[in-house]
Amino acid sequence: MDAAAAPARAARPTSPSRPPKAIRSTKPRGLDEDTAAPPAFPKCKSPSSSAAGGGAGAGAAASLLHHHADVPMDASVWAGLPDDLLLEVLARLPPFLLFRLRPVSRRWEAILHDPAFLAAHAAVPSHGPCLLTFSRGGGSHSPPHCSVLSVPLHARYKLPFGFLPPWDLWLVGSSGGLVCFSGFDGATFRTVVCNPLTQAWRVLPDMHCNQQRQLVLTVDKSRRSFKVIAASDVYGDKMLPTEVYDSKEDKWSVHQMMPAVNLCSSKMAFCDSRLYLETLSPLGLMMYRVDAGRWEHIPAKFPRSLLDGYLVAGACTRLFLVGRIGLYSTIQSMRIWELDHGRTVWVEISRMPPRYFRALLRLSAERFECFGQDNLICFTSWNQGKGLLYDVDKKAWSWIAGCASQLCNSQVCFYEPRFDTSIY
Repeated sequence: MDAAAAPARAARPTSPSRPPKAIRSTKPRGLDEDTAAPPAFPKCKSPSSSAAGGGAGAGAAASLLHHHADVPMDASVWAGLPDDLLLEVLARLPPFLLFRLRPVSRRWEAILHDPAFLAAHAAVPSHGPCLLTFSRGGGSHSPPHCSVLSVPLHARYKLPFGFLPPWDLWLVGSSGGLVCFSGFDGATFRTVVCNPLTQAWRVLPDMHCNQQRQLVLTVDKSRRSFKVIAASDVYGDKMLPTEVYDSKEDKWSVHQMMPAVNLCSSKMAFCDSRLYLETLSPLGLMMYRVDAGRWEHIPAKFPRSLLDGYLVAGACTRLFLVGRIGLYSTIQSMRIWELDHGRTVWVEISRMPPRYFRALLRLSAERFECFGQDNLICFTSWNQGKGLLYDVDKKAWSWIAGCASQLCNSQVCFYEPRFDTSIY
């Protein structure tokens, strides 16, 4: 009986021999993603100190799923569920909550690696936008720190990255549940790809020209594989051939060298199997087709009075340009344009409202960062305690607390938590 019928039931006449029962409304037996998430992972006991049977896991699951429920579910109900039904239920939970079940028992650890669970988890829509913040350790032996802000759950979670080798690593980016890092193992340049939820990782083979490069990670869910694209030298002063790593072949392939251009920015955007970079000479964009392995120039002139700009990849073929407009270094506004591929022109689609602009950039020359995923664009600025999120489809602006880079050694990117994405 639902909650709407409760008042009608309470108003009915009852037998004088029995007092009327107290009727109380209960929440649906599920997880309210907006309110039921705890602020961080609690400290769990190690598997050796916890029960290894299904009863301990069932009790933890009942407590986790009904953390704020009025009527808790008996742990024996979970213990008696058939495995196939249990996998379907777990596949629909937010991945961060499932991550907390790993240390409970060996049974729950095995479930998260079960092929049936991974297949059910792959069929479930994405959890929603998350922001991953990676901070390098303060010293040579200090481990890096990583946390994920879940926008749907309004909560931040700590992800342990102690499983990675103790190298000097920088965050490259994330795609489809995987995260890519690059850095140095002594004097050798390394590229590492990992899945933070499964804690599986691998070091990619050395490139043919194994130097510090501009890298982009992209996951192909249909092929169950990923690629890493190495463009020009990170400083732009060396001409290096474009190389592409394919996880199916486990090797780098050498492709056409990018023509000599004057890059406007080292920031790149990848969408629809194409890699884009801004150039000043020739003016416009350089586009790399991954399927064809060649570079092309797009003569898309930048908007007038553009002081700085970021390329941001949207969903499907959408490509955005985000930048500040001003005259004689006087900042006037922040605007967003979309590339019209047919006419090869930038079309303005939105302007940041003045109140958000003044709150985001307190100083006219203040530095800001911008990145996107699936038609969501996030803005952060130096020493700002919050970020600004813009939904291109809904044309809505909203603040996100605690997602800004407040240290010079912190990096932020969008992240999609997935158990089913493999590093192989």
